[in-house]
Amino acid sequence: MGLAGSGGIVLASTSSTRQRLLQASGVPFVVEAPRVDEQEFKLALEAEGASAARIAEVLAEAKAVGVSRRKPGLTVIGADQVLQCGDQRYDKPVDRADALSQLKSLRGRYHELVSCAVAVKDGLRTWHAVDRARLEMRNASDDFLELYLDAIGDDLLNGPGAYRIEGFGSQLFSRIEGSHYTVMGLPVLPLLEYLRQVGILVA
Repeated sequence: MGLAGSGGIVLASTSSTRQRLLQASGVPFVVEAPRVDEQEFKLALEAEGASAARIAEVLAEAKAVGVSRRKPGLTVIGADQVLQCGDQRYDKPVDRADALSQLKSLRGRYHELVSCAVAVKDGLRTWHAVDRARLEMRNASDDFLELYLDAIGDDLLNGPGAYRIEGFGSQLFSRIEGSHYTVMGLPVLPLLEYLRQVGILVA
């Protein structure tokens, strides 16, 4: 499926969405869960006044570096995504009530999703890409938001903003500017280009 045979790929993420994106793109890989306290990193970076892009980049690299130390000789891909609306950043909801609160605060407004991927080999970063998407959430009714949360179930906990754009979540939006892949949490096209450049995928 496009693998050139030069080394291997490890995805330092347990995100089912990122795994599906790589599988659909024909990229063979194995999954290794990162051991990173994301909240600790975010709090420290926010205290420093770091931008959304910087937070996503630092977290993606930390995940990849940690896994790379356990997987010498292999290319490890780490990824992270940050949702920013005005001056506020959003984490994954902790429960349904939190998800509903996030949706209510985002509706009728534009927000930005920043996604970053980092490649690491033998503990050293070899590549990274940051991409942004801008989304306008329509002013959905409370009844629709409840209906939506009923429909998606536990998926509401899988990403900031509590939506899955590839499914029923598309009904939440009136406008999306940017890559569909970036909205889903992984800048796939730049990553594929990098994997071709280093000979992991066939050019």
